[in-house]
Amino acid sequence: MFATYLIGLREGLEATLVVSILVAFLVKSQRRDRLPQVWAGVGLAVALSVLFGWLIEYTSTSLLSRSEDRELFEAITSVAAVVFVTWMIFWMRRAARTIAGELRGKLTEALAVGSLAVAGMAFLAVIREGLETALIFYSAAQGAAGDSGPLLALIGGIVTAVVLGVLLYASALRINLSKFFTWTGALLILVAAGILKYGVHDFQEAGVLPGLNNLAFDITGVLDPTTWYAALLAGMFNVTPAPTVLEMIAWVAYAVPVLLLFLRPARRKPAPAATTTTVTERGADTGAEAEAASTPQRA
Repeated sequence: MFATYLIGLREGLEATLVVSILVAFLVKSQRRDRLPQVWAGVGLAVALSVLFGWLIEYTSTSLLSRSEDRELFEAITSVAAVVFVTWMIFWMRRAARTIAGELRGKLTEALAVGSLAVAGMAFLAVIREGLETALIFYSAAQGAAGDSGPLLALIGGIVTAVVLGVLLYASALRINLSKFFTWTGALLILVAAGILKYGVHDFQEAGVLPGLNNLAFDITGVLDPTTWYAALLAGMFNVTPAPTVLEMIAWVAYAVPVLLLFLRPARRKPAPAATTTTVTERGADTGAEAEAASTPQRA
């Protein structure tokens, strides 16, 4: 459940801060009359994201009758989720310094066009996070059929993210977003490695890949699957006591190089001026979210 909570927290905070940038820009620009269009776009994006998540689940449980087809579908969605996670964390690290300015520029253009353009701008800014969340959640929660825990954990993560975003917007909270996104990014890489390992296992069960019975090791005697800590490791990072050789190769081949690349110090370009990291409708600059992701703050 921690994995799905982390997914909800990370994706939810990104979406919340993007919306904060848009709302704060409209407030500072004395264009509060366009706020309903922003919220309409956000609401539509959320609704379509929920529909997309339901469609994935419905396809797996109702449209695919053969177990081999379900295993293959789950394997493909797992690989897609890993691609999205990897792209997301590296994109955020690269685009953090410019995303706020880009959003404000696009919103300025949308204001000149009209209400539908503003709603469309807000919709496009949020829908990516929503679709990613639905896909990654489905892949991370595989094997928990009939258990509402992962879904509740995801909702809890999103609620936490919304609360943090509101507090940042209201200037009631300051957090080091650079460290936050670094730590959550590293943890999500481990979660993605577990999702990829699960996907390889599904490919093996579907008969696409060989070696289903070729175990890399078996430490069931040490890591009893019935214990709470074994269930915790399996739920967070898909660490199992008897993985196949291909599963372990996939896990190591993904986790090690991606972690090294992600944690490698980024080359910093000289900033033209100091930036603040408080998202607020009062005071100086409000485009805090992504700028804060790469600018250390005071705790």
